[in-house]
Amino acid sequence: MSTRTKMIAKLHVAKKALALTEESYRDVLRRVTGQDSATAMTEPQIEAVLKEFKRLGFKAMPRLRLPMSKHAQIRMIHAVWADICKLGVDAEDHAAALRVFTARQTQTAANPQGVSAPEFLDSVQANKVLEGLKAWRRRLQVGARLRGDAA
Repeated sequence: MSTRTKMIAKLHVAKKALALTEESYRDVLRRVTGQDSATAMTEPQIEAVLKEFKRLGFKAMPRLRLPMSKHAQIRMIHAVWADICKLGVDAEDHAAALRVFTARQTQTAANPQGVSAPEFLDSVQANKVLEGLKAWRRRLQVGARLRGDAA
């Protein structure tokens, strides 16, 4: 995928994130570049539109790379965690935050430290962590709906 194609894709992500109608989106394109189609724009023009979207409140989120596990529960834990991060959990190191959550959820009298990472969970522990993450995600989604966010 070329850089230009990625930039155009980012325009469409911003359009969706800002909840712009097709007409509003085209108005912004015309106002900033004089063009009403992203495919007709040059890379500097696309950058100018992206800068305008950022001024309007668009925040580009880095794509989370999910570790691939052969265990479905572990993949699901990482997927639900990615959803939680998108809903606005503020953590400098998302992987470290997930490890802390996993350890806290798996603490027992026999193992007061808990399990240090999702990759080391057995199926019972993985289910407990997964259900905890799902409950957290539900709470965040309800909160977003109450605030009127588009989550």
